[in-house]
Amino acid sequence: MLYAFELSGEHAVLPCKEVFACLSMVGLEYREHAFFDQCLVLDIEGEDVDEKLVFIADRLAMSHHILKVVGICDMDNDSIISMCDASDLSGHLSEGQTYVVRAKRIRHHGDVNREYIEGRLGGSIFRKGFRANLKNPDITFRLIMTDRAILGTIVASVDRGAYEHRAPHKKPFFYPGVLMPRVARALVNISQVKDGESLFDPFSGTAGILVEAGLVGAHVIGIEVRHKISHGARLNLDEYNTDYSLLVGDACRVPLKDSCVDAIVTDPPYGRSAAIKAESLHHLYSDSFGEMYRVLRQGKLAVVVSEIKVIEFAENAGFRVADVFTQKVHKSLTRTFTVLYKD
Repeated sequence: MLYAFELSGEHAVLPCKEVFACLSMVGLEYREHAFFDQCLVLDIEGEDVDEKLVFIADRLAMSHHILKVVGICDMDNDSIISMCDASDLSGHLSEGQTYVVRAKRIRHHGDVNREYIEGRLGGSIFRKGFRANLKNPDITFRLIMTDRAILGTIVASVDRGAYEHRAPHKKPFFYPGVLMPRVARALVNISQVKDGESLFDPFSGTAGILVEAGLVGAHVIGIEVRHKISHGARLNLDEYNTDYSLLVGDACRVPLKDSCVDAIVTDPPYGRSAAIKAESLHHLYSDSFGEMYRVLRQGKLAVVVSEIKVIEFAENAGFRVADVFTQKVHKSLTRTFTVLYKD
């Protein structure tokens, strides 16, 4: 069955990586059917697919909606209407259920008028014997107008507003230069940590990553070298009722047992921080990667954000590099995301 993920568009790669990780985490097999501007279409197989996608939507940060696809066609009025007319909607709308049609244009694709096409599609569905309800429908049909037109019914939606409420400056303790909550959550999802498992951040800072991991049900463990920042991190973790353990300490000498954590997500200092208490940046990375490898359980993932290449540090520690991708933040800053696997 085809499903479409309406992506946020704030990053070229991260939204897709997040979707793939969440699908793998819940045991759904998938195959990429098509990738359009801000829309990823996958052929998904497995048991209880819709229920698992609802669960995934509660975790996703960089998607808007998940649709069960009715059809895909060229981006023009006639093709869209003909596609809907010819579609069997029995797998999307049951007898007695009401519906509404909503359309969304991605950037500047096509010249189809949104209000016009919503009305025409609504009429097409009405002629199939169904009843519209504009205020409180049972089912919402959504037309994504991108490189092509994708029509589907919404299986689940992502509460993007919740991430705005957790913006760094709105938390009890703020310190500049931290990851935004949506990026932190996406990285937590890429680590595939599950409810009840443990996630470790050896450079926890103000606990932005730990908060997002705690909100998906993980027990979070953080180490921060600066007392003031560690105190502020506790305020932030308490604000969201997080199950946490937070230590003031050194990421190069972690007071945890071997193979005791299920995931690692971290954003180490890159030299821009004056609070690095190590002999050198090289020493900090070399020793901290060794500690990360030691405490991570076999078969688990670590996700590291950096401004420098860390593959050599990771491989010297014993990790296998599973994935690497980048994000250009602004002219002078490009983030690299490195996903590591402990065999």
